[in-house]
Amino acid sequence: MFLTLPTLLTWARIVAIPLIVGCFYLPLPMAQINLLSCVLFIVVALTDWADGWLARRLNQTSAFGAFLDPVADKFLVCASLLILLELGRVNALVALIIIGREIAISALREWMAQIGASRSVAVHMLGKFKTAAQMAAIVLLLFDGEIFGLIHTRVWGTWLIYVACGLTIWSMVYYLQKSLPAIRAKAG
Repeated sequence: MFLTLPTLLTWARIVAIPLIVGCFYLPLPMAQINLLSCVLFIVVALTDWADGWLARRLNQTSAFGAFLDPVADKFLVCASLLILLELGRVNALVALIIIGREIAISALREWMAQIGASRSVAVHMLGKFKTAAQMAAIVLLLFDGEIFGLIHTRVWGTWLIYVACGLTIWSMVYYLQKSLPAIRAKAG
């Protein structure tokens, strides 16, 4: 199932990451670069919803798609956070916590799958809230401007990335707690 429409959308999300990064190297005014990268990020992020919906709708779910989808999400979030870090729009500790959690939970999920306990770290609603907060914060921080002359997106994005950071820590603790019985059983 490497070439189904849902899987192609996931691959497109991965391929689009260098395009988002590349926006910041264009010889354009920063406001235009911000808008372009923000719109591109939104379009790419929407493919995450679309590929899952299409996979279920077209009955084209696959183990490969289930593997690739979260990898694409993590690449997108990590690359965007690194850009925002370089631009001084996100705190280094926040970026480290979010990226570190993604690596740690991915490794935990792989290990749990190897010991036959993958259900203990299945995706939870808390993880979905974390992802939504991260994506919204990244959109606001990439835009880095005013909307309707009232809302400065960097301020709102900064607050939201701190909320996302808190949800990141909370969801990591949740997944670690859920996996503890399987870890103890395997170690004992």
